[in-house]
Amino acid sequence: MSLEVSRLSAALGAEITNVDLAKVTDAEVDEIKSLLNEHKVIFFPGQKVSMDEHVDFGSKFGELEGHPNLKKNNSQSHPKVFELVASEGGIADEWHTDITFQDSPALMSVLHMVKCPEIGGDTMWSSLSAAYDALSDPLKDLCDGLTALHDARPHGKPEKTAIHPVVRTHPETGKKILYVNEHFTRRIVEMSMDESDMLLSHLTKWVTRPEFTVRYNWTEGTIAMWDNRSTQHYVVNDFKDERIIQRVTIMGDVVEASSNPRWEPALREGFSAVTTHDKQLITHLKEKGRS
Repeated sequence: MSLEVSRLSAALGAEITNVDLAKVTDAEVDEIKSLLNEHKVIFFPGQKVSMDEHVDFGSKFGELEGHPNLKKNNSQSHPKVFELVASEGGIADEWHTDITFQDSPALMSVLHMVKCPEIGGDTMWSSLSAAYDALSDPLKDLCDGLTALHDARPHGKPEKTAIHPVVRTHPETGKKILYVNEHFTRRIVEMSMDESDMLLSHLTKWVTRPEFTVRYNWTEGTIAMWDNRSTQHYVVNDFKDERIIQRVTIMGDVVEASSNPRWEPALREGFSAVTTHDKQLITHLKEKGRS
């Protein structure tokens, strides 16, 4: 029997039934990969998987890696599983694409909703290809020629930095993706800080417009998968009961620019008023041999 698919919004998201992820076949894995490229985030309600089965399912899509900065709440968890208990903090209530402060960010994630509140605790996703497509032509042209500095400051490690294109190309679908987020993106490399702040403020708000998003109301046992290359997500922090998720992350993303940077970095080295982000950029470019 084939998988049954129900779309959840016009921009992205689909719910998949008629499949047991603990006993998934190679043909079903191929179909799931295709559905993920099409819908960007997919949900499998009513699954009953053990932690080992969760890890085994995730490994069918690529190499797994634990979170580089955040510790697991449960010391008994599988080394490839990141567990987050909401009552202990760490709610991701800021729009973000996972670990973009790395040169090779996460490719996709597979999340198991172990326990969810009776009310609240939804998660939202945004389609970054839809967000790019809806930009005006002049703004598309500008963004296509820019890069941005990302860091791990929210995890207490601002020294971990990466530079990625503001617009990247999805390696499988060929779609252009608006690749900046409010959580990890610090500045546009080729702009002054004032110009960068203005553009990033617009772009990071733009990707959260309702027409680019889907909001999912969890039930316990649901497995979710999202393409980290073409989405951002946000946890709605409106609940009081305990919320427990377990997640495995598939690594191996290669970020390809839609076009080469068209301008030189806007460095302020030697100026009397050098900002923290200027210093970060100067350090990063020197380490990478770009200045």
